[in-house]
Amino acid sequence: MIPVARPGFNVVQDGFVMRKTITWVVVANGTKARVLENTGPGRGLVEVEDGVFAGPNRPDREVVSDRPGRTFDSHGVGRHAKQPRSDPARHERHAFLRGVADWLDKACAEGRCDRIVVVAAPHALGGLRAELSPQTRAKVVGDLDKDLVAAPAAAIVDALDGIVLL
Repeated sequence: MIPVARPGFNVVQDGFVMRKTITWVVVANGTKARVLENTGPGRGLVEVEDGVFAGPNRPDREVVSDRPGRTFDSHGVGRHAKQPRSDPARHERHAFLRGVADWLDKACAEGRCDRIVVVAAPHALGGLRAELSPQTRAKVVGDLDKDLVAAPAAAIVDALDGIVLL
């Protein structure tokens, strides 16, 4: 009997049928993210249709509407503004990365990818790693700390040379 190739599968010698290894390359910074798919060596990267994310990229003056509170100086009659306890822009970036990680967790649970490579700006790389579930984190086979969100797919493949075979 001759094995028949089905969509998503490759026929290998000796009659064995093996599933293609699907690698996702997640390219992100604090406000944008893209998920690109590779289905085998030399096949390049293709954007996953529902894998494009854009978060808010608002200036601080739009995130924080109120002026900081004022307080009296402890030594004298001067007054000064209080510093906020948290950075609102940083909080928005973190919430955006949490949303991307949640989407990746759901897609991995559905079996849409076998391996993940993360390419992200240094501040986003750590945030994204921290938000991934242990099951999704186990699929991460490599990472690169560069902001390549606006780069074409060919440039991303070149940047990943030596990290993973695409």
